[in-house]
Amino acid sequence: MTTPPRLIDFHSHWGTEQGWKGSPFETREAREAVRNYFKWDMTFVSEEEQADQFRQANTKVMLDLAYTYKMDVGAMRDQHDYAFDYTRAHSDVVLGNWIGIDPTRPDHVKELERCLSDGPGLVGMGLHPFSAAGTPDQPGWEECLSLCVEANRPVLMLVGMSANGAGMRGGMGLELESCHPRYVDRVAARYPDLNVIAARVAWPWQSEMIAIALHKANVWMELHGWSPRYYPEELKREIGKRLRKKVFFAADYPMLSHEKLVREWQEQGFAPDVLDDVFHGNAESFLASIGVN
Repeated sequence: MTTPPRLIDFHSHWGTEQGWKGSPFETREAREAVRNYFKWDMTFVSEEEQADQFRQANTKVMLDLAYTYKMDVGAMRDQHDYAFDYTRAHSDVVLGNWIGIDPTRPDHVKELERCLSDGPGLVGMGLHPFSAAGTPDQPGWEECLSLCVEANRPVLMLVGMSANGAGMRGGMGLELESCHPRYVDRVAARYPDLNVIAARVAWPWQSEMIAIALHKANVWMELHGWSPRYYPEELKREIGKRLRKKVFFAADYPMLSHEKLVREWQEQGFAPDVLDDVFHGNAESFLASIGVN
């Protein structure tokens, strides 16, 4: 049996039911939309089964607590502690966690401080463009962005088409313009010491995202949520050339499996050394630069 290539996955979700606590996919309509979009029916696995799946895929994963920013701080802290306990117990397959808060709430900001100082592995902040603070270039985010600079921890900014609300009337009230790459550009320009990771393929604004990644040395890209065979041709071309050192592998487990994505990456005609960079090399260099083993 062939050993799968080593992966560092910069963005996946939880396969456990607890990991999806507080998500907007609790209604029948929302679950049906997720099923249609990802062909995933939101069935869950145990904590041990999830760790075993990561081991079988030879991957170390950055897990996103995507929906905590709407919780009260007590429930949020419980969710963070659940994630941190899991990271400590399975540090061989969990790199760390993306933390989402509401920066307009002082108790949330204090919780972010706790996570940045006490959380195991890599703890970074996910900037949710649909939050009460507005898009990440708005003044409401300044304190939290400064905390991440001080802690030398990255932020994750969503760009491009969102699966949340896709196929639903009104799109769950989300406006896709909030995920335009211009906000990555603005944040990276105002905070040159902040490491900014743009999350997802940036379609329909892929050219803009490529330009920003090339222009700003503190901007990287991860491509979760898309099968490589659907990447825009411009993106595929640049991954093998000018973006070769700027792209991190990301899966969006459990909606997409690591094994399937690896096969599709290998089928796109990238040179083996390019795949090595994307699968783990770029992430290793980045993590070393911020002092994460």
